[in-house]
Amino acid sequence: MSLTAGIVGLPNVGKSTLFNAITKAGVLAANYPFATIEPNVGVVEVPDERLEHLAKIYNPKRVLPTTFEFTDIAGLVKGASNGEGLGNQFLTNIRNVDAICHVVRCFDDGNVTHVEGKVDPIRDLEIINLELIFADLDVVEKRIPRILKQAQARVGDAEKELELLERIKAVLMDNLPIRTMEFTAEEEKMIKAFCFLTQKPMLYVGNVSDSDLASLEDNPHYKRLVDYASKENTKVVPICAQIEAEISELNDEDKKLFLEDLGLKCSGLDLLIRASYDLLGLATYFTAGVQEVRAWTFIKGMKAPQCAGIIHTDFERGFIKAETVSYDDLINSGSITKAKELGKVRQEGKEYVVKDGDIMLFKFNV
Repeated sequence: MSLTAGIVGLPNVGKSTLFNAITKAGVLAANYPFATIEPNVGVVEVPDERLEHLAKIYNPKRVLPTTFEFTDIAGLVKGASNGEGLGNQFLTNIRNVDAICHVVRCFDDGNVTHVEGKVDPIRDLEIINLELIFADLDVVEKRIPRILKQAQARVGDAEKELELLERIKAVLMDNLPIRTMEFTAEEEKMIKAFCFLTQKPMLYVGNVSDSDLASLEDNPHYKRLVDYASKENTKVVPICAQIEAEISELNDEDKKLFLEDLGLKCSGLDLLIRASYDLLGLATYFTAGVQEVRAWTFIKGMKAPQCAGIIHTDFERGFIKAETVSYDDLINSGSITKAKELGKVRQEGKEYVVKDGDIMLFKFNV
Protein backbone atom coordinates (compact mmCIF):
# COMPACT_ATOMS: atom_id res chain seq x y z
CA MET A 1 0.00 0.00 0.00
CA SER A 2 1.28 3.43 -0.89
CA LEU A 3 1.72 5.88 1.99
CA THR A 4 4.19 8.73 1.94
CA ALA A 5 5.94 11.08 4.35
CA GLY A 6 6.88 14.58 3.21
CA ILE A 7 10.24 16.06 4.23
CA VAL A 8 9.79 19.75 5.04
CA GLY A 9 11.76 22.56 6.66
CA LEU A 10 13.36 25.93 6.02
CA PRO A 11 15.81 26.21 3.11
CA ASN A 12 19.34 24.86 3.76
CA VAL A 13 18.52 22.74 6.81
CA GLY A 14 19.65 19.52 5.10
CA LYS A 15 16.38 18.28 3.59
CA SER A 16 17.66 17.43 0.14
CA THR A 17 20.92 15.99 1.50
CA LEU A 18 18.82 13.75 3.73
CA PHE A 19 16.54 12.81 0.85
CA ASN A 20 19.55 11.91 -1.31
CA ALA A 21 20.77 9.59 1.40
CA ILE A 22 17.37 7.95 1.81
CA THR A 23 16.77 7.24 -1.84
CA LYS A 24 20.23 7.52 -3.42
CA ALA A 25 18.35 9.45 -6.08
CA GLY A 26 20.92 12.22 -6.44
CA VAL A 27 18.43 15.10 -6.49
CA LEU A 28 19.89 18.58 -6.51
CA ALA A 29 21.33 19.73 -3.18
CA ALA A 30 22.86 23.21 -3.20
CA ASN A 31 23.81 25.93 -0.77
CA TYR A 32 21.04 28.34 -1.74
CA PRO A 33 17.30 28.55 -1.09
CA PHE A 34 14.86 26.73 -3.39
CA ALA A 35 17.41 24.26 -4.77
CA THR A 36 14.44 21.87 -4.81
CA ILE A 37 11.60 23.20 -6.97
CA GLU A 38 9.52 20.12 -7.82
CA PRO A 39 8.74 17.59 -5.10
CA ASN A 40 11.10 14.65 -5.47
CA VAL A 41 9.61 11.28 -4.63
CA GLY A 42 11.67 8.26 -3.68
CA VAL A 43 10.94 4.77 -2.44
CA VAL A 44 13.06 3.28 0.32
CA GLU A 45 13.22 -0.22 1.79
CA VAL A 46 11.97 -0.59 5.36
CA PRO A 47 14.77 -2.23 7.39
CA ASP A 48 13.55 -5.46 9.00
CA GLU A 49 15.97 -8.09 10.27
CA ARG A 50 13.12 -10.61 10.48
CA LEU A 51 13.34 -11.10 6.71
CA GLU A 52 16.88 -12.42 7.07
CA HIS A 53 15.79 -15.01 9.65
CA LEU A 54 12.80 -16.11 7.56
CA ALA A 55 15.07 -16.50 4.54
CA LYS A 56 17.23 -18.96 6.50
CA ILE A 57 14.16 -21.09 7.22
CA TYR A 58 12.64 -21.05 3.70
CA ASN A 59 15.77 -20.61 1.54
CA PRO A 60 13.71 -18.74 -1.08
CA LYS A 61 14.75 -17.69 -4.59
CA ARG A 62 14.28 -14.04 -3.62
CA VAL A 63 13.66 -11.86 -0.59
CA LEU A 64 11.55 -8.71 -0.96
CA PRO A 65 11.36 -6.10 1.81
CA THR A 66 8.39 -3.78 2.10
CA THR A 67 8.88 -0.16 1.07
CA PHE A 68 8.01 3.34 2.22
CA GLU A 69 7.74 6.53 0.19
CA PHE A 70 9.37 9.87 1.00
CA THR A 71 8.69 13.17 -0.76
CA ASP A 72 11.26 15.97 -0.61
CA ILE A 73 9.35 19.26 -0.56
CA ALA A 74 11.18 22.51 -1.28
CA GLY A 75 12.08 24.80 1.62
CA LEU A 76 9.31 26.90 3.11
CA VAL A 77 9.97 30.44 4.30
CA LYS A 78 8.18 32.94 6.50
CA GLY A 79 5.10 34.14 4.60
CA ALA A 80 4.73 30.92 2.57
CA SER A 81 1.00 30.80 3.34
CA ASN A 82 0.75 34.18 1.58
CA GLY A 83 2.75 33.00 -1.41
CA GLU A 84 6.25 34.02 -0.27
CA GLY A 85 9.10 31.98 -1.72
CA LEU A 86 6.84 29.94 -4.01
CA GLY A 87 5.05 28.92 -0.82
CA ASN A 88 1.59 28.18 -2.20
CA GLN A 89 2.99 25.58 -4.59
CA PHE A 90 4.94 23.85 -1.82
CA LEU A 91 2.03 23.91 0.63
CA THR A 92 -0.04 22.14 -2.02
CA ASN A 93 2.62 19.44 -2.26
CA ILE A 94 2.45 18.93 1.52
CA ARG A 95 -1.31 18.34 1.30
CA ASN A 96 -0.61 15.26 -0.81
CA VAL A 97 1.47 13.43 1.83
CA ASP A 98 0.22 11.33 4.74
CA ALA A 99 2.74 12.42 7.38
CA ILE A 100 5.33 15.16 7.81
CA CYS A 101 9.03 14.81 8.70
CA HIS A 102 10.08 18.29 9.77
CA VAL A 103 13.86 18.72 9.42
CA VAL A 104 15.32 21.22 11.89
CA ARG A 105 18.92 22.42 11.71
CA CYS A 106 20.82 21.78 14.94
CA PHE A 107 24.39 22.48 13.81
CA ASP A 108 26.51 25.59 13.38
CA ASP A 109 28.46 25.99 10.13
CA GLY A 110 29.52 29.35 8.75
CA ASN A 111 29.90 27.82 5.30
CA VAL A 112 26.21 26.90 5.08
CA THR A 113 23.89 29.88 4.76
CA HIS A 114 20.90 30.10 7.11
CA VAL A 115 17.88 31.81 5.61
CA GLU A 116 17.10 33.53 8.96
CA GLY A 117 20.70 34.60 9.62
CA LYS A 118 21.58 32.25 12.49
CA VAL A 119 20.73 28.82 13.85
CA ASP A 120 17.74 28.70 16.21
CA PRO A 121 15.81 25.41 16.03
CA ILE A 122 12.77 26.61 17.99
CA ARG A 123 12.34 29.75 15.90
CA ASP A 124 12.78 27.67 12.73
CA LEU A 125 10.21 25.03 13.59
CA GLU A 126 7.74 27.66 14.79
CA ILE A 127 8.06 29.47 11.44
CA ILE A 128 7.08 26.30 9.60
CA ASN A 129 4.36 25.33 12.08
CA LEU A 130 2.78 28.79 11.91
CA GLU A 131 2.79 28.77 8.12
CA LEU A 132 0.97 25.43 8.15
CA ILE A 133 -1.51 26.81 10.69
CA PHE A 134 -2.10 29.94 8.58
CA ALA A 135 -2.69 27.79 5.50
CA ASP A 136 -5.30 25.69 7.34
CA LEU A 137 -6.92 28.80 8.79
CA ASP A 138 -7.27 30.22 5.29
CA VAL A 139 -9.10 27.06 4.18
CA VAL A 140 -11.48 27.23 7.17
CA GLU A 141 -12.20 30.95 6.80
CA LYS A 142 -13.05 30.52 3.14
CA ARG A 143 -15.33 27.56 3.83
CA ILE A 144 -17.34 29.01 6.75
CA PRO A 145 -19.18 31.73 4.73
CA ARG A 146 -20.09 29.15 2.10
CA ILE A 147 -21.59 26.72 4.59
CA LEU A 148 -23.22 29.38 6.80
CA LYS A 149 -26.30 29.92 4.61
CA GLN A 150 -26.80 26.16 4.24
CA ALA A 151 -26.57 25.77 8.01
CA GLN A 152 -29.14 28.52 8.56
CA ALA A 153 -31.46 26.74 6.11
CA ARG A 154 -30.76 23.42 7.89
CA VAL A 155 -29.56 21.76 4.69
CA GLY A 156 -28.12 18.27 5.25
CA ASP A 157 -25.22 18.17 7.71
CA ALA A 158 -24.36 21.84 7.19
CA GLU A 159 -25.01 22.75 10.84
CA LYS A 160 -22.69 20.01 12.06
CA GLU A 161 -19.99 21.03 9.60
CA LEU A 162 -20.27 24.69 10.60
CA GLU A 163 -19.97 23.85 14.29
CA LEU A 164 -16.96 21.64 13.56
CA LEU A 165 -15.23 24.31 11.47
CA GLU A 166 -15.80 26.90 14.18
CA ARG A 167 -14.13 24.57 16.71
CA ILE A 168 -11.20 24.04 14.37
CA LYS A 169 -10.88 27.77 13.75
CA ALA A 170 -10.70 28.48 17.49
CA VAL A 171 -7.85 25.98 17.90
CA LEU A 172 -5.93 27.39 14.93
CA MET A 173 -6.41 30.94 16.25
CA ASP A 174 -4.63 29.77 19.42
CA ASN A 175 -1.69 28.76 17.18
CA LEU A 176 -2.30 25.08 17.85
CA PRO A 177 -2.32 22.33 15.17
CA ILE A 178 -5.51 20.45 14.36
CA ARG A 179 -3.86 17.15 15.36
CA THR A 180 -4.21 18.27 19.01
CA MET A 181 -7.99 17.90 18.63
CA GLU A 182 -10.12 14.77 18.96
CA PHE A 183 -12.80 13.91 16.41
CA THR A 184 -15.54 11.34 16.07
CA ALA A 185 -15.53 9.00 13.07
CA GLU A 186 -18.30 11.11 11.53
CA GLU A 187 -16.29 14.31 12.02
CA GLU A 188 -13.16 12.72 10.55
CA LYS A 189 -15.14 11.82 7.45
CA MET A 190 -16.58 15.34 7.28
CA ILE A 191 -13.19 17.09 7.18
CA LYS A 192 -11.20 14.47 5.24
CA ALA A 193 -11.54 16.28 1.91
CA PHE A 194 -9.92 19.44 3.32
CA CYS A 195 -6.55 17.64 3.72
CA PHE A 196 -5.63 19.93 6.62
CA LEU A 197 -1.87 20.30 6.92
CA THR A 198 -1.74 20.49 10.72
CA GLN A 199 -3.91 17.41 11.08
CA LYS A 200 -1.19 15.25 9.57
CA PRO A 201 1.02 13.34 12.02
CA MET A 202 4.47 14.93 12.39
CA LEU A 203 7.91 14.11 13.73
CA TYR A 204 10.99 16.31 14.01
CA VAL A 205 14.34 15.40 12.48
CA GLY A 206 17.20 17.07 14.34
CA ASN A 207 20.03 17.48 11.80
CA VAL A 208 23.25 17.54 13.84
CA SER A 209 26.97 17.56 12.99
CA ASP A 210 28.95 14.32 12.86
CA SER A 211 30.78 15.21 16.09
CA ASP A 212 27.46 15.43 17.96
CA LEU A 213 26.15 11.94 17.10
CA ALA A 214 27.88 10.15 19.96
CA SER A 215 27.02 12.85 22.54
CA LEU A 216 23.74 14.51 21.63
CA GLU A 217 23.35 15.82 25.18
CA ASP A 218 26.26 18.20 24.48
CA ASN A 219 24.45 19.87 21.59
CA PRO A 220 22.39 22.80 23.02
CA HIS A 221 20.36 23.18 19.80
CA TYR A 222 19.30 19.52 19.85
CA LYS A 223 18.50 19.63 23.59
CA ARG A 224 16.19 22.62 23.03
CA LEU A 225 14.46 20.78 20.19
CA VAL A 226 13.88 17.68 22.34
CA ASP A 227 12.54 19.76 25.24
CA TYR A 228 10.15 21.61 22.92
CA ALA A 229 8.97 18.42 21.23
CA SER A 230 8.34 16.64 24.53
CA LYS A 231 5.81 19.32 25.51
CA GLU A 232 3.74 18.60 22.41
CA ASN A 233 4.36 14.83 22.51
CA THR A 234 6.23 14.83 19.19
CA LYS A 235 9.03 12.35 18.47
CA VAL A 236 12.51 13.61 17.56
CA VAL A 237 14.91 11.60 15.40
CA PRO A 238 18.60 12.67 15.48
CA ILE A 239 20.43 12.52 12.17
CA CYS A 240 23.60 13.84 10.59
CA ALA A 241 22.41 14.21 7.00
CA GLN A 242 25.93 14.60 5.67
CA ILE A 243 27.12 11.39 7.32
CA GLU A 244 24.02 9.55 6.09
CA ALA A 245 24.79 10.71 2.56
CA GLU A 246 28.29 9.22 2.87
CA ILE A 247 26.97 5.96 4.36
CA SER A 248 24.47 5.56 1.53
CA GLU A 249 27.34 5.11 -0.93
CA LEU A 250 28.79 2.14 1.00
CA ASN A 251 28.00 -1.56 0.72
CA ASP A 252 26.40 -3.30 3.70
CA GLU A 253 29.65 -4.59 5.17
CA ASP A 254 31.45 -1.23 4.95
CA LYS A 255 28.36 0.53 6.25
CA LYS A 256 28.39 -1.69 9.35
CA LEU A 257 32.07 -0.94 10.00
CA PHE A 258 31.50 2.78 9.46
CA LEU A 259 28.68 2.81 12.03
CA GLU A 260 30.79 0.83 14.51
CA ASP A 261 33.56 3.41 14.20
CA LEU A 262 31.03 6.09 15.06
CA GLY A 263 29.78 4.07 18.03
CA LEU A 264 26.31 3.63 16.46
CA LYS A 265 24.17 0.49 16.34
CA CYS A 266 22.19 1.57 13.28
CA SER A 267 22.04 4.49 10.88
CA GLY A 268 19.93 7.57 11.48
CA LEU A 269 18.07 6.76 8.28
CA ASP A 270 16.98 3.40 9.66
CA LEU A 271 15.67 5.23 12.73
CA LEU A 272 13.83 7.75 10.55
CA ILE A 273 12.26 5.11 8.31
CA ARG A 274 11.03 3.11 11.31
CA ALA A 275 9.79 6.25 13.08
CA SER A 276 7.90 7.37 9.95
CA TYR A 277 6.43 3.87 9.59
CA ASP A 278 5.25 3.94 13.22
CA LEU A 279 3.97 7.51 12.88
CA LEU A 280 1.40 6.34 10.35
CA GLY A 281 0.38 3.33 12.44
CA LEU A 282 1.87 0.85 9.99
CA ALA A 283 2.97 -2.71 10.60
CA THR A 284 4.34 -5.64 8.58
CA TYR A 285 3.09 -9.11 7.79
CA PHE A 286 4.95 -11.69 5.70
CA THR A 287 4.28 -14.25 3.02
CA ALA A 288 6.87 -17.00 2.80
CA GLY A 289 7.71 -19.97 0.61
CA VAL A 290 10.44 -21.44 -1.58
CA GLN A 291 9.74 -18.90 -4.34
CA GLU A 292 9.99 -15.80 -2.17
CA VAL A 293 9.90 -14.37 1.31
CA ARG A 294 8.17 -11.01 1.23
CA ALA A 295 7.18 -8.27 3.64
CA TRP A 296 3.91 -6.38 3.22
CA THR A 297 2.85 -3.10 4.80
CA PHE A 298 -0.58 -2.81 6.41
CA ILE A 299 -2.34 -0.38 8.72
CA LYS A 300 -2.66 -1.61 12.29
CA GLY A 301 -6.21 -2.79 12.94
CA MET A 302 -6.76 -4.25 9.47
CA LYS A 303 -8.53 -7.60 9.26
CA ALA A 304 -7.30 -10.60 7.29
CA PRO A 305 -9.37 -9.99 4.10
CA GLN A 306 -8.13 -6.39 3.88
CA CYS A 307 -4.54 -7.50 4.24
CA ALA A 308 -5.09 -10.13 1.58
CA GLY A 309 -6.38 -7.36 -0.69
CA ILE A 310 -3.02 -5.59 -0.41
CA ILE A 311 -1.54 -8.43 -2.46
CA HIS A 312 -4.41 -8.58 -4.95
CA THR A 313 -8.05 -7.44 -4.91
CA ASP A 314 -9.13 -10.98 -5.86
CA PHE A 315 -7.61 -12.26 -2.61
CA GLU A 316 -9.92 -9.99 -0.62
CA ARG A 317 -12.98 -10.54 -2.80
CA GLY A 318 -12.77 -14.33 -2.59
CA PHE A 319 -11.22 -14.60 0.87
CA ILE A 320 -11.91 -17.91 2.65
CA LYS A 321 -9.32 -18.10 5.43
CA ALA A 322 -5.70 -17.36 6.27
CA GLU A 323 -3.21 -19.95 7.48
CA THR A 324 -1.30 -17.94 10.08
CA VAL A 325 1.70 -18.35 12.37
CA SER A 326 3.39 -15.64 14.41
CA TYR A 327 7.00 -14.78 13.65
CA ASP A 328 8.20 -15.75 17.14
CA ASP A 329 6.39 -19.10 17.03
CA LEU A 330 7.88 -19.94 13.63
CA ILE A 331 11.42 -18.96 14.64
CA ASN A 332 11.17 -20.93 17.89
CA SER A 333 9.83 -23.96 16.01
CA GLY A 334 12.58 -23.84 13.39
CA SER A 335 10.36 -24.73 10.43
CA ILE A 336 6.77 -24.38 9.27
CA THR A 337 6.37 -28.18 9.47
CA LYS A 338 7.45 -28.24 13.10
CA ALA A 339 5.25 -25.23 13.88
CA LYS A 340 2.25 -27.18 12.54
CA GLU A 341 3.17 -30.22 14.63
CA LEU A 342 3.30 -27.99 17.73
CA GLY A 343 -0.11 -26.51 16.96
CA LYS A 344 1.29 -23.03 16.35
CA VAL A 345 -0.26 -22.63 12.89
CA ARG A 346 -3.82 -21.28 13.01
CA GLN A 347 -6.67 -21.01 10.52
CA GLU A 348 -7.99 -17.46 10.82
CA GLY A 349 -11.25 -16.15 9.36
CA LYS A 350 -12.65 -12.85 8.13
CA GLU A 351 -12.74 -11.17 11.55
CA TYR A 352 -9.13 -11.85 12.44
CA VAL A 353 -7.15 -8.67 13.14
CA VAL A 354 -3.70 -9.16 11.63
CA LYS A 355 -0.73 -8.65 13.95
CA ASP A 356 2.72 -7.31 13.19
CA GLY A 357 5.00 -10.21 12.27
CA ASP A 358 2.28 -12.65 11.19
CA ILE A 359 3.32 -15.05 8.43
CA MET A 360 0.22 -15.67 6.31
CA LEU A 361 -0.95 -17.96 3.54
CA PHE A 362 -4.28 -16.77 2.13
CA LYS A 363 -6.90 -19.20 0.82
CA PHE A 364 -9.41 -17.68 -1.60
CA ASN A 365 -11.87 -18.58 -4.34
CA VAL A 366 -13.15 -16.26 -7.10
